[in-house]
Amino acid sequence: MAKAIEVASAVRGFTSPNPWVGCVIQAVEGGVFTGATSPPGGPHAEAVALAAAGSAAKGATVWVTLEPCSHTGRTPPCADALIDSGVTRVVVGIEDPDPRVAGAGISRLRDAGIEVEVGVEAPAVRMQLAPYLKHRITGRPWVVLKLGASIDGRTAARDGSSRWITGATARADAHQLRADSDAVVVGANTVRADDPSLTVRHVEGRDPLRVVLGQAAPEAKVQPAIEFQGDLDDLLVQLGERGVLQVLVEGGATVAGEFHRRQLVDQYVFYLAPVIFGGSDGRPMFGGPGAPTISDVWRGSFSSVTPLGADLRVDLLADLDPLVGGAVPVGRAVDATDGPTTGSVPVATLDLPIPTATVGRPDQDDTVPKES
Repeated sequence: MAKAIEVASAVRGFTSPNPWVGCVIQAVEGGVFTGATSPPGGPHAEAVALAAAGSAAKGATVWVTLEPCSHTGRTPPCADALIDSGVTRVVVGIEDPDPRVAGAGISRLRDAGIEVEVGVEAPAVRMQLAPYLKHRITGRPWVVLKLGASIDGRTAARDGSSRWITGATARADAHQLRADSDAVVVGANTVRADDPSLTVRHVEGRDPLRVVLGQAAPEAKVQPAIEFQGDLDDLLVQLGERGVLQVLVEGGATVAGEFHRRQLVDQYVFYLAPVIFGGSDGRPMFGGPGAPTISDVWRGSFSSVTPLGADLRVDLLADLDPLVGGAVPVGRAVDATDGPTTGSVPVATLDLPIPTATVGRPDQDDTVPKES
């Protein structure tokens, strides 16, 4: 299963709104064949691995991170392909919460006489597929808040200068995080100050949809497509309805503070540099009011600490994470007929201290692929 998880990691960012799944087939003679989910409309991981195995699949054992699908979309059911191939055992990481599957794929395999084991390396698979699982359970995307700061928690000096606090390795990792996301959110102040392209550089990946909270300047690289009235919750619902599985929040202190205060963040990613600004007049990571007393502070759980050159990446998860053992938040279950729409992604007019949002992809059509 570890190999299947590794194979899936290689295609993350290329498969949305479908999950990034890995599959490993071990033939009776000892040959090993792998497959990962193709971009939308292409074959799923099981089909790719079966094509690689050919006749060697007969009698083989299959490891797959997510339950094989049992419905027909733009591709035929993977459960049927496994049955037809003659495999004798299938090891599944986790069940698929999509109501079109939801155990039906496992049942179909067992009804065909195939031995099925479920739950192998389940925590690792749940974490890898957290954006997909949250989207299928709640209809909303997984929200990642990314911040780069000094070790004393400052994102910029008193005069606003901040390039570069972190080194090249950390910045490349941040671009990978962007490539893994379907949409990126920044504040209008960031756009007015830097006019960032918000594209993926230094790594291979798709450019995400771009969301600017606030009124962007007329000459900015991101301009309105559609407008609606609402707040951050409404924006996340809109993005979820369009097949966005993961949102990366890259805004400044105001945007970070709003997402944090409203408890909309699932995963915090801090890039910390071994530098100290000192004093109290540098720019903080979070804007707005803080906890008035120690009993009111927000507490999460560290999930990883990764050295990146001279810097550290620190990942923090919300304690009430529905995907790693916590309570499932109240939310709309995605109906079997649900699917992302195509066309322009909305511009949000938000009832916030940052009152509008512009959404779009840079220099290309704002389309979201339909689900396979």
